[in-house]
Amino acid sequence: MNRTDGYYLGVDGGGTKTAFVLVDRDGRERARHEGGSSYHVEIGVERLHLVLQEGVRAVLEQAKASADEVRFAFFGLPAHSEDSQVQPVLDVIPEALLGHHRYACGNDMICGWAGSLGGEDGINIVAGTGSIGYGERQGLAARGGGWGEVFSDEGSAYWIAAQGLNAFSRMADGRQPTGPLLALLRREFALASDLDLCGRIYAKDTPQRDRIAALSRLVAQAAAEGDHAARRIFDQAGQELAEIVDGIRRRLAYPPGERVALSYSGGVFQSGDLILEPFRRSLAACSPDYEIISPRCSPATGAALYAARLAGETLALPAAA
Repeated sequence: MNRTDGYYLGVDGGGTKTAFVLVDRDGRERARHEGGSSYHVEIGVERLHLVLQEGVRAVLEQAKASADEVRFAFFGLPAHSEDSQVQPVLDVIPEALLGHHRYACGNDMICGWAGSLGGEDGINIVAGTGSIGYGERQGLAARGGGWGEVFSDEGSAYWIAAQGLNAFSRMADGRQPTGPLLALLRREFALASDLDLCGRIYAKDTPQRDRIAALSRLVAQAAAEGDHAARRIFDQAGQELAEIVDGIRRRLAYPPGERVALSYSGGVFQSGDLILEPFRRSLAACSPDYEIISPRCSPATGAALYAARLAGETLALPAAA
């Protein structure tokens, strides 16, 4: 018998976009919406409130449901739990949107883990605008990376783009051989002079983080066109992501010989073998126990599954999104 009495709401926040998913108690998706960035560090708490308000309203309207019918919700927010002064403000936003306390907030890394592994023990690595890893094993939980783009987020789109910009500067200076990346960035910014890149990058009229991270696609294109410097950047990115994962494996106290289920999510992995090959090589050098699993469903669906888990219910795993 179908159990249609109520829904679970999952919200997967991010630096570029925020996904909202509403599922019923049979695990079927009933509504989905995509909004803008929910990275409060950059957009501010007031803007975050508006993004979440619009998204929650949109999925409820699609499903012709009310907030009272949401049995439980999980809001996975970037940078959550990383500032004890701001966290209480973040944690009360959903109450204003739902009108009840049947929700929890946490870091968006949990969404990627719950979606990729279906909530089972193992580790998930996220490489999107930023990078972060999260895993659970036998009641233990651990995270790694995700300290922000200024001194961390290794292997992320932002990190790849920053390394690419550094390679451009070296090529333009004659400090290393030129490759396709030089021409790609000159064309992207219509540079009359290579030094004009400084004005484009350091301009304050648009959000820095997302704008720089988007340049990672040009580094990937350059690597595909045979740029050795760009290829090295992706090789190093794979190694950095593997090191984040292996740090989590050790903190979760996996003994030698025990299978470590590992999955991944985030836009960087859309580069395919360019990132996956060095990632796999580096993982194998760390431990032979990793079993890489393709993501089972999206992080937003994972957030809904996690909401159900927090409410004490296990949903059927939906098809991959």
